[in-house]
Amino acid sequence: MFAVIRTGGKQYRVAKDDVIEVERLAVEPGASVTLDDVLMVGGEGASLRAGKPALSGASVTAEVVSQTKADKVIIFKKKRRHNYRRKRGHRQDLTVLRITGISAG
Repeated sequence: MFAVIRTGGKQYRVAKDDVIEVERLAVEPGASVTLDDVLMVGGEGASLRAGKPALSGASVTAEVVSQTKADKVIIFKKKRRHNYRRKRGHRQDLTVLRITGISAG
């Protein structure tokens, strides 16, 4: 069984025991979190159910593995012949989740 969830403005296709990195959630490592914004549920032998836009009653439970940061992204701006150079870096805060269960509702 799989589900398509939406969190942090992005969509993820998840199944039980998958490990995914999502935008930072304000929870401690080891805690359990429930994701209610489920867009689609389906699987082997089960019928595919899609919501408009979300399924009511469906949820995905996950365990927070850790809070981490993504790789650094360098932002470099330059205008030639104007002595204009700007260099900045950014590391996005991420939460690592292990999917523990999918409830179709």
